[in-house]
Amino acid sequence: MPIRINLLAEALAEEDLRRRDPVKRSIWLGALLVVFALVWFSSAFMEYILAKRTYANIQVEIQSKSNDVMVVKSNLKKIADSQQRLDDLNKLRAARFFQGNLLNTLQQIYLPNVQLIRLRVEQSYTLNGGVAAKTNSFGVVPGRPPTSTEHILLTIDAKDYSPNPGDQVNRFKDRVLQSPYFKSCLQSNNAVRLTSLSSPQASVGDSKPYVLFSLECRYQDKTR
Repeated sequence: MPIRINLLAEALAEEDLRRRDPVKRSIWLGALLVVFALVWFSSAFMEYILAKRTYANIQVEIQSKSNDVMVVKSNLKKIADSQQRLDDLNKLRAARFFQGNLLNTLQQIYLPNVQLIRLRVEQSYTLNGGVAAKTNSFGVVPGRPPTSTEHILLTIDAKDYSPNPGDQVNRFKDRVLQSPYFKSCLQSNNAVRLTSLSSPQASVGDSKPYVLFSLECRYQDKTR
């Protein structure tokens, strides 16, 4: 039986041993992991760049919407202020002092031997500042809008030339107090008072004596 001798067996064994060396396998595995890590890092970095760009775009859009909201709020405030002024004007128009009503009432208060000489109406206003809304630990405390209080003072100058001058003064005052118009408009206390009463006198060329008197009528204050 022939004997076969492989002269390269030792070299082949050494080559096979080198191929199966665990250190070399570890190096190849480590290199492969490094490549995978680089690929993952590159992918994550690209995702970060894209997310950052998307975030910047969203921030720009939010800022744009915020500006639009501020403009809308400003316009709504202007509309509310204009509406408030319009409401105040409508209230003033509805509650304003009508001279015609006063004159119509005075011509119905007739008393013999009493002649109206002059009417004077004084209107004044007291402005009351408003209070802005405040925020505290419990919430928002509502404010108070500014208001104005109207004061009206009517002065009636008249002449009493009755047979006994001065007798009709208190009667005329009572007529004013009993008038439905003045009852609804004047103050409840001391609404009509006599402010002046002259001594009997006579005009030139007329021997009939008379007295001059003035009545002061104070209307109810109105706050708007």
